[in-house]
Amino acid sequence: MKKEFSTKWISSKQPRKQRKYAAKAPLHIKKNFMSVNLSKDLRKKYGKRNTQVKKGDTVKILRGKFSDKQGKILSASIKRNFVIVEGIQRKKTDGTKVDIKMQPSKLQIISLNLDTKRKGIDEVKKSEPKKNAEQVVSDKSEPKELKEKKTQESIQKKENKMETKK
Repeated sequence: MKKEFSTKWISSKQPRKQRKYAAKAPLHIKKNFMSVNLSKDLRKKYGKRNTQVKKGDTVKILRGKFSDKQGKILSASIKRNFVIVEGIQRKKTDGTKVDIKMQPSKLQIISLNLDTKRKGIDEVKKSEPKKNAEQVVSDKSEPKELKEKKTQESIQKKENKMETKK
């Protein structure tokens, strides 16, 4: 198995290869591993099933010791693929409390922190009406007709220029 990250790698049944893919992936691919599913209300509102988790989002924990608890995201590390949720802590033997690092796959977003980048993306998705198959086919056929018209017009212009030169 290669040591560098390969963009051509599709999948494998072997967990060691899956772990290696995730560990060696560059950050622009690792950010996709940080996606968290949205609650049913948010799915209807934005027309999306999941989105990347960000600092300030309110999440519900679905798995583990702290399941069904909610809290805001204090930090999210793309490099190490973990999230720290506010109020989710455990005690150490010396009595101090430590934040627990959670995997994003174990969470569900209840409310979004709409910053400028995310707000624009969500509004675009929300405003686009869903198209059925017939509309998609008709949309694809129009540009060909326009191209043909443009080529015919350009040919006529060239002919007119040739005539004026004579």
